[in-house]
Amino acid sequence: MKHLLSITDLTSDEIIEILDMAEDLKEKRVRGKVTDLLKNKSLAMIFEKSSTRTRVSFEVAMSDLGGHSIYLNSRDIQIGRGETVSDTAQVLSRYVAGITARVNSHKTVEDLAEHSQVPVINALSDLEHPCQILSDFLTIREYKNRLKGLKFAWIGDGNNVCNSLILGCALVGMEIAVACPEGYEPNADIVAKGRELGGNINVTNDPQEAARDADVLYTDVWVSMGDEEEREKRLSDLADYQINSELVGLSKHNVIVMHCLPAHRGEEISAEVMEGPHSVVFDQAENRLHAQKALILKLMA
Repeated sequence: MKHLLSITDLTSDEIIEILDMAEDLKEKRVRGKVTDLLKNKSLAMIFEKSSTRTRVSFEVAMSDLGGHSIYLNSRDIQIGRGETVSDTAQVLSRYVAGITARVNSHKTVEDLAEHSQVPVINALSDLEHPCQILSDFLTIREYKNRLKGLKFAWIGDGNNVCNSLILGCALVGMEIAVACPEGYEPNADIVAKGRELGGNINVTNDPQEAARDADVLYTDVWVSMGDEEEREKRLSDLADYQINSELVGLSKHNVIVMHCLPAHRGEEISAEVMEGPHSVVFDQAENRLHAQKALILKLMA
């Protein structure tokens, strides 16, 4: 049995295997070919944080594969009323073939995995977001036909998505430059781990340096769920870290611009770039479905 709590729970070969499977499943879906490989299997979906893409993509993925999903927010289950995570994991894993959890604390998914008898998938924690990275890599490969040797530039807040991208880029051989203002850098232990994996990682305070000659430009919201009280400070601190036409101009002529959504046009990304010819944002969002279908097949089939 295998869990996915961190993108590093997969090897580089397993990442490529999942991307290959996702491409095949995507092509089959376009042709309307039925894939009932998870018939009579259920996925429990624990959500402490709300979501559009994560919830819908997992529910549709299970439906497409002939299975069933069960949405559980903190009001629906006893974990929100004091039942331990370990008890919840042991009970749910008697009923379902897999558990996915979108949680506030990374320790929650670690505890779920420790006590579960079925695979546990981290659908977002405060430390990592490995499911997002699989769909990102699928999108990059569709546009660039490769991953290894590309330059990836992250601009903005060094958050959980950034953490997983640092590790993922190290695994697949992509250079990554992360541009953040002081105090917004990615997790130092994650950066160290990425370098131990052989990653070419540059953390800088200069967005122009990061964007120069990049194959991929990527950003995320400056004010994530839970950061609302810091909104004005964050908008001020990150004001110079917007992906706009200037940064696109410093990148390669065929750069692709990515955003894991939801997007705030005029803050972390300009409307011109978001709607422009370099943007692959909605292909990236669609690929959450295909990448997660491949992932749950690998873990649950």
